[in-house]
Amino acid sequence: MTESEADLPALLRELDDPEWLEWPQRYDRRGTAVRFGALVARLEGDFAAPCPAEQDAQDSSEYGRVVVPGDATVCGTRIVVCVSKFGSLALVCADNPGAFSGTEEARAEGELDDADLARVNRALVELGYVVVAEELLESDYDGPSRLPSYIQRPTWSDRFFGYF
Repeated sequence: MTESEADLPALLRELDDPEWLEWPQRYDRRGTAVRFGALVARLEGDFAAPCPAEQDAQDSSEYGRVVVPGDATVCGTRIVVCVSKFGSLALVCADNPGAFSGTEEARAEGELDDADLARVNRALVELGYVVVAEELLESDYDGPSRLPSYIQRPTWSDRFFGYF
């Protein structure tokens, strides 16, 4: 699913349901697992390498993550793809979430190749995920959900990829 950058903040607000923090009301665990499995298989094929994955995270709004190993990328830095339980949101990071302020910074520092990033983004979009930039997800959360008090400066990333 392709979303314009201008539409993404509205999509985040639309998906934010204060009664359902860990997963959406009509969460399809099986469908989410099937799509995630297809993503792992696709990335393994596209990068010709095994891509370790964790899935069905408990107490988290993140469903899982898959790692393209550094030795399969042009720059030698691993690529981490995080998938939310909400609205098929996906986050792409060089090395780890928070290691860079986003993919633009990682690209500027020579840690993320344009072709590698395009390959990951193409796989996500073709499988129906909505790619949300880390820069947007790290902006201050101002939605209606009441996030745990231990989160001192809540972000949209906390809302859709965090632990509760």
